[in-house]
Amino acid sequence: MLDWSEPAASARPMPPAFAAQPTAAADQTGLGAIDRRGGRVSVDDKRMINCRADVNQLLPLKYKWAWEKYLAGCNNHWMPTEVSMQADIALWKSRDGLTEDERRAIKRNLGFFAASESLVANNIVLAIYRHLTNPECRQYLLRQSFEEAVHTHTFQYIVESLGLDEGELFNMYREVPSITDKAAWALKHTQHLDDPDFKTGTPEADQAFLRDLVAFYVIFEGMWFYTGFAQILSLGRRNKMVGIAEQYQYILRDESIHLNFGIDVINQIKIENPHLWTRRIPGRSPRHGARRRPNWKRPMGGTPCRAAFSA
Repeated sequence: MLDWSEPAASARPMPPAFAAQPTAAADQTGLGAIDRRGGRVSVDDKRMINCRADVNQLLPLKYKWAWEKYLAGCNNHWMPTEVSMQADIALWKSRDGLTEDERRAIKRNLGFFAASESLVANNIVLAIYRHLTNPECRQYLLRQSFEEAVHTHTFQYIVESLGLDEGELFNMYREVPSITDKAAWALKHTQHLDDPDFKTGTPEADQAFLRDLVAFYVIFEGMWFYTGFAQILSLGRRNKMVGIAEQYQYILRDESIHLNFGIDVINQIKIENPHLWTRRIPGRSPRHGARRRPNWKRPMGGTPCRAAFSA
């Protein structure tokens, strides 16, 4: 039977000196054996990577911006089935409603995102979560992974509503070379981080992790996703496929926070590990080595985000 009584007083108090001591080499996965004599977490021991603090303890918060993004994501909750597709269905079935180029653009766009959202989700749950050793950032990653699932649900809902060929759309990332090339470029970064032998803790490994964060958050979710949003939102502004455009606006709102979170993580790692951001970082162009002034940009319809390559 479980014993809910308080532990014996003699076994409870810890010497102040012992309680204040940071853990020298904390388990970074959160799956290690429980240290029954471990001291309480100090904010100073929390780190983005290679932490010294228990990753299973959310409080005390160190990076309040990560917690605020988690709350913002929760407040923005939506589901695709809340959006009516009646006008889109009628337009899609109409002979003269859309040109052949517009139809091709819509299907290619859906084909790109249908696979890309799954690639991003895999990158979060199989790679980034494992190596990012801060609990409040992990809390946001859990929210982000759910939102990626909602986005994938969105494309299923659109395909079903319009009566599109689901095999054609969801297999497009293997059949259309331009989509295949983008997916393959992104996938190699997840494969690298998911390698069981890959561990942060050395300058080379930490640089590789930082590079892969830039690849997924800034290039894949930032540049490539935003160009895809522009295509559909341009149709919506002309009163075409308004249901899909509305769903893309919600996705854009989610992705704006994803992008800002990724950039904040990258910059925080740079602050805590300035030696990693050099001209010799693997896969980084030498021209990015020059110091730049902070550059605030506003993504389309989103919140301000700080450039990842800021000084």
